Parts: sequence; C-alpha cells; structure tokens
Amino acid sequence: MVGQGSSVEMLIEDIQVELTGRPYELAQVAGGWMFRTKTQFADAINAAADLGEQSLAFTEMGMGVLCAIAYYQPIERAGLADIFGKEVSRDLLARLRYKDLIASGPRSPRPGAPHTFVTTEAFLVTFDLQSLRDLPELELRDSDAYVAV
Repeated sequence: MVGQGSSVEMLIEDIQVELTGRPYELAQVAGGWMFRTKTQFADAINAAADLGEQSLAFTEMGMGVLCAIAYYQPIERAGLADIFGKEVSRDLLARLRYKDLIASGPRSPRPGAPHTFVTTEAFLVTFDLQSLRDLPELELRDSDAYVAV
C-alpha cells in the first residue's frame, strides 16, 4: 500500500506527529495499533454517549474474578472457587464473556475435563495492555497462594 521498502515504524511516527494536538491518537495496544480518542477526553465522551449494554462498570466481585482469570489463566471454575472461598456465579462469568473480556480456554486435564477461562484480546485492548506481561506484579502473602490442582 505504501511501497516496497517503506518503514512502517516511520509511517506510524509520522501519523502520530500529525495527530499532535488533536483529540485522538494512534496507540500501540495488544501487539498492534489502535486509532482511539485520548484518555483525557474520556469523561466528555462518556457523558455524551449512551453506552447502555456496552458499559464496563464492574462489581468488586466481577473485577476480582477478571483479575484472577488474567493472572492464573487458564483457570477453571473450581480454581476460582478456591481463590474466592465460594462458587463463582455462572451469570458473572457469562457477563464477562458477553463483554468479550474472557473466553473458553483449553479443557482441564482433570477428570471430566472441565472448561477453563482465559482473557481475550479485547481484555488487553480494554485495559491498554500490550500483553499479559504488562499486568502489574502480583504480590502474594503465603496465605494467598493459589495452587492449581
């Protein structure tokens, strides 16, 4: 599209310079590039937009489950129950799946081959991560350690 021997990195830099002072940017996210509005305009955009079903509002439990999946994936529902000390609602998992933040992972090697959960590329984009390596360091106390069975 731009000719053989063209440097994609230089083209990206040129586009980023062109967008200086504008309310949108070209940002590197999830191993690719995304054209998006700048974060400083988020409040104005949210106030003007009717997000309805697309709202990313989370309950404390919902965010906790999403974080557990991100850090311990692939993880099955029983593993989530071990972490939280109670069963994780199928409805909660369905809401995270509906928002395209989690998906089914590989089947567990345990008897019955239960489903596991993993995060999606949309999770990376939503939380502005290049990869899961960009997640903040997880600090565990001995009593918090989770061991997959």
